[in-house]
Amino acid sequence: MSEQTIALVTGANKGIGYEIAAGLGALGWRVGVGARDEERRESAVAKLQAAGVDAFGVPLDVTDDASVTAAAGLVEDRAGRLDVLVNNAGITGSAPQMPTTVDVATVRAAVETNVIGVIRVTNAMLPLLRRSASPRIVNMSSSVGSLTLQTTPGAETGPIAVAYSPSKTFLNAVTVQYAKELSDTNILINVGCPGYCATDLNGFRGVRTPEQGAAIAIRLATLPDDGPTGSFFDDAGEVPW
Repeated sequence: MSEQTIALVTGANKGIGYEIAAGLGALGWRVGVGARDEERRESAVAKLQAAGVDAFGVPLDVTDDASVTAAAGLVEDRAGRLDVLVNNAGITGSAPQMPTTVDVATVRAAVETNVIGVIRVTNAMLPLLRRSASPRIVNMSSSVGSLTLQTTPGAETGPIAVAYSPSKTFLNAVTVQYAKELSDTNILINVGCPGYCATDLNGFRGVRTPEQGAAIAIRLATLPDDGPTGSFFDDAGEVPW
């Protein structure tokens, strides 16, 4: 097998996911660009390749079992293993998200993509990650999923969003459970918060660039073998649960 590091980034055709793929590719890594939309996916791959990144497209809908299984097969065929998985794909869910008036379908959709999708992809890719000498899993979350911050008077926690924010809290808790199960392996799994970035996820209202948001994922993807696992970080350091 190639000694080149192999990464897969979900939701990598645009925004933060694209910049994560670009940043990892700039390290000389081979990067799978996971995305549902074929045209956007192939456009992103072409753009990355033009910038010198060894990128390849991975058709991937994180909410679909067959799609995820096929994606794992494609990565195995193309690379033989996986060194780094970045679970970046996510949705905010439609508005409004006030707890007393929300359509429960909105909550269900956010959990299906932001939580169950991560479990589905992670479990499908674990056999490939176990073949790596230094496997890393990075789950992209948000500080709005921090219960500590949500219950701290005066803390900036964004608008009330009963679908999106709790889905990230759920993802954080799921990550801790993976870290506990995988504690006797060499797999490091952590949560990263990119900050409030200007992407189409928030109507480009954010104050940080997607490239800035990608930095934490790249840092967690490149942790040394004695690095942390089961923890939550942003650019400033550890984020409270």
